[in-house]
Amino acid sequence: MNPNVSLIDWFTHQGLGMDNARIGAAAIMFLGVVVVAVLANFIAKAIVLRVVERAVRRSKAQWDDTFLTNKFFERLSHLAPAIVLHNLGPLALANFPEATDAVRTMATIYMAAVGISVVSGALNAGLDIYETLKVSKKVPIKSVVQVLKIILYFVGTIFILSQLLGQSPLVFLSGIGAFTAVLLLIFKDAILGLVAGIQLSAQDMVAKGDWISMPKFGADGDVIDVSLTTVKVQNWDKTISMVPTYALISDSFQNWRGMTESGGRRIKRSVSIDMNSVRFVDATLFERFEKVEFLQDYLKTRNKEIEAFNREHKVDSSLPINGRRMTNLGTFRAYLEGYLRNHAQIHDSMTFLVRQLAPTEHGVPMQIYVFSRDQDWANYESIQADIFDHILAVLPMFELRVFQNPSGADLRALANAD
Repeated sequence: MNPNVSLIDWFTHQGLGMDNARIGAAAIMFLGVVVVAVLANFIAKAIVLRVVERAVRRSKAQWDDTFLTNKFFERLSHLAPAIVLHNLGPLALANFPEATDAVRTMATIYMAAVGISVVSGALNAGLDIYETLKVSKKVPIKSVVQVLKIILYFVGTIFILSQLLGQSPLVFLSGIGAFTAVLLLIFKDAILGLVAGIQLSAQDMVAKGDWISMPKFGADGDVIDVSLTTVKVQNWDKTISMVPTYALISDSFQNWRGMTESGGRRIKRSVSIDMNSVRFVDATLFERFEKVEFLQDYLKTRNKEIEAFNREHKVDSSLPINGRRMTNLGTFRAYLEGYLRNHAQIHDSMTFLVRQLAPTEHGVPMQIYVFSRDQDWANYESIQADIFDHILAVLPMFELRVFQNPSGADLRALANAD
């Protein structure tokens, strides 16, 4: 028996007219549907949702916790009252077609909005799960997910408008061509970011965790996020720089990932030697050098080589300018090579150079070009400082002087001497 008809009969027996009886019956029935919808909402949130949450928290799997964190199940629970209104509302308002259509339309719109929210939450959860994988550092997909969400919101908006206006979604889609230029202007950054994101991922140019330098945008630090329109960089001073994603394609930037993956960090620094302190090694200086551990093998080999050359060419050794001779600068360079090769923190399997650069008005630069084993910034700086502390300390033993512009103390000393 139709409860709607029974209510109408009851109202007519109470003396109401047929029209008023229909309205009264429909109101009571619809009120009942609303109560059922509220009850369904309560059951979904207070009972079903809590049971699901407890089951997820007890589960050993981690992926379901991600869905819980992104409120996927909570968003899904909003479908319960909408489904009740969509299915039972038209039954309650069967005698009023316009009201039935309105309730069905509003319920459909509500379910569409909830559906968009649910899919968005699923995409967020999927992205979080993906970012726990190692491959996510090389192939970020956040920009792709953001594009999917834009498409989702766009399609969802078209569907909701079609329901409100009673038109087919194809009508709206067919009219979009006229607004293409406007849409391109509105979504310019998103489109450029999408294209740039695809190129960055395909060519493995930058990924989350990379250290990049981009002076134009004041960026020098670790990439902490790669999104559709911006790349977020946390600088070493803990400030945050926002770099447009497409700028990484159109402009130049430096990625230090290769250094990180190589297992070493380059030390490239010079110390300038005063040219006036360079001289030949005499017997006294040679005797001193023989006591230096890192020079003993070098001195034996080098001395035999020089003596053999001078003997073969019958060099007059009364003047040091004749033939071949060791210099304190060349011996110092050999000492640095021995010292660094025996340094525990210097890579001997990577580029290793101790070289003399072209003399300038600031003296003769002696350059160290090696790689430290420790890549940590603080430790790297400490290793580099210790090496050059040692270099500056041992220079006087080779009777060499560091070039330094005269300071105020030097000028005062000259004035006092005069």
